[in-house]
Amino acid sequence: MVQAKTWVLTHHFEGFPKDSNFELKLETLPEPKDGEVLLEALFLSVDPYMRVIRSNNPVFPLGCHVVGRCGWRTHTVSDGAGLTHLLSDWPQDVSMSLALGAVGMPGLTALYGLEEVLGLKAGETLLVNAAAGAVGSIVGQIAKIKGCRVVGSAGSDAKVAFLKELGFDEAFNYKTVGSLEEALKSASPSGYDCFFENVGGPFSSVAIPQMKEYGRIAVCGSISTYNDATPQTGPYPHLTMIFKQLKMEGFMVSRWEHKKPEGLRRLITWMREGKLQCREHVTEGFENMPAAFMGMLQGGNIGKAIVKV
Repeated sequence: MVQAKTWVLTHHFEGFPKDSNFELKLETLPEPKDGEVLLEALFLSVDPYMRVIRSNNPVFPLGCHVVGRCGWRTHTVSDGAGLTHLLSDWPQDVSMSLALGAVGMPGLTALYGLEEVLGLKAGETLLVNAAAGAVGSIVGQIAKIKGCRVVGSAGSDAKVAFLKELGFDEAFNYKTVGSLEEALKSASPSGYDCFFENVGGPFSSVAIPQMKEYGRIAVCGSISTYNDATPQTGPYPHLTMIFKQLKMEGFMVSRWEHKKPEGLRRLITWMREGKLQCREHVTEGFENMPAAFMGMLQGGNIGKAIVKV
């Protein structure tokens, strides 16, 4: 019998999460039945990455590596539903933790947001906020691969330096600029063709008027509003969107599930060619899951935040 450590939510967040919202428990798991597998977590994120350590399911043989949504757990018994194999040709010299980041859901989110939602073209100017995060850092690099001019916003000087290392044309610390509007205008006086939106809130209200006519906006996230106890209100962008004839579209990566294998191979090829840099913010120890989660919400990470179990 295997004992699993598992983090449970004691009560829903009121405002920003606190340690008291989480409780670490032990759970004794049953032996896998026919068709089931026992998973052991190696790296954890919003999407846990695991290996099979016991199997009665021929689709997932003993020792294979899978990605699944099983929660914050060290071990899980699964019937295989929702599990996906790591790419069969995953390079041995590439950390499998990247299956949670640049060569996983965040990388695909960046790829599909740029290609399927924005239809980004060579020579265009792209704005991306939360640009040093798991998605934003990949967004900027793919845009450069496609021959675009890229402006990134981040929340610390260290993150701005990281964006410069990645090849962003312009980058600024939104927390220290005197005026966000002036910073956006200075970075691209003629405006922006495309905006990859990860933040929402006041940043969005200032950025939308900087769009060029017929500009396109991909709404991927709204991290500035996730922990609001009271919902933010206005200003409202409708008149700007009408007169500039802007297009704004929200999206989720699952829409293009059918393209996932091809997308992952494109990402890993760019990485092997040196065109895609992959930085991770690694927290050691399953016991530190809540701290890693709260640190991510506070912007403490550069690149993808993961926990090594």
